[in-house]
Amino acid sequence: MRKVLLATSPLLLLGGCGMVVLSPSGYVAVQQRDLLVSSTLLMLLIIIPVMGLTAFFAWRYSEKRDPNYDPDFHHSTGLELIIWAAPLMIIICLGAITWVGTHRLDPFRPLTHIGERRPIGPTVKPLDVEAVALDWKWLFIYPEYGIATINEAAVPVDRPINFHLTSQSVMNAFYVPALSGMIYAMPGMESQLHAVMNLAGDYEGFSSQYSGAGFSGMRFRFHGLDAQDFYTWVANARKSTDHLDRARYLDLARPSENEPPAFFGTVDADVFRRAVNRCVEEGRMCIDQMVRLDATGGTGLAGTVNTIPVAGAKAAFGAGQFYVGELCTPEELDPAVRREHRRAPRSAPPAGLRRHPGRNPLRTAERWPSRRSRPPRPASCSAA
Repeated sequence: MRKVLLATSPLLLLGGCGMVVLSPSGYVAVQQRDLLVSSTLLMLLIIIPVMGLTAFFAWRYSEKRDPNYDPDFHHSTGLELIIWAAPLMIIICLGAITWVGTHRLDPFRPLTHIGERRPIGPTVKPLDVEAVALDWKWLFIYPEYGIATINEAAVPVDRPINFHLTSQSVMNAFYVPALSGMIYAMPGMESQLHAVMNLAGDYEGFSSQYSGAGFSGMRFRFHGLDAQDFYTWVANARKSTDHLDRARYLDLARPSENEPPAFFGTVDADVFRRAVNRCVEEGRMCIDQMVRLDATGGTGLAGTVNTIPVAGAKAAFGAGQFYVGELCTPEELDPAVRREHRRAPRSAPPAGLRRHPGRNPLRTAERWPSRRSRPPRPASCSAA
């Protein structure tokens, strides 16, 4: 009896484990569960017979049972067929279901169904949720409703959800086991996740990628609500007088641990785009603007002086860190600088520089060869 208890005692440690992965509440997670179970069963078709045959051969060909020794045995066609054919068939089946499931459950692929034999109607509008992984908290923005939350999210049941995810500092992984599989969130990039919640309830979400000292507390509540309850939740969030703008976002981006849920009743529409393009700070050029400039030929030699040092930051070998300054159109500049641009001669570029008409539509003034020879630039294009 004592040996039986010792053998089964490890199972007691599993008593506190949730089985949400095998009993999910979202259609995408259900399909992932089915893929996991099918793959496991297919592999057990090989594992169980091999383990059984290992014990059988040890018993059947033991010295006491069969003392005959045949050193000339070298081949058995039937045995070779069993050894190679069975695993090959299993691998073919695993490869087929994995290939089909990988493409069907691609997180970037929009949903066509919200359940088994439940196609999405043509008039159904998916819910867009913008999620940002901060140190060490989650920020959720609902652009359709103009609200944002910290460490709490809610979605209506049976409505498709389009998540847009990014990270402020380091790589993270967004994971709600009851909803779908995990998806990485990386700085300077936008990941997508399409999912749906089919059962109302209160679920847990967390970061499944280690991201520093506060990683263990980077968790949030994820609510699946009926339509009426979801609108009530949105209305309660709108009651908050806190406003999420660029300055407030930078405050949230500072490292903090175990943050309680918080709500923002209003949100600037451009916050998430700037978070993705690494230009929330005033005066910093966005990545998408850099891409457009490069696509039109770049800024030429003047682009090499359009840099702003980061105060107190040092890069490798003691070099100072810097970022590329934001380029403005004359309409975005303040009146004084606009007048300076209008007075500046435009007939010929500075010596040593060649103008390319139409190559850079975002900057209409001359390209000055150094910081000293160009007019002063405002701290931000929004300073007008």
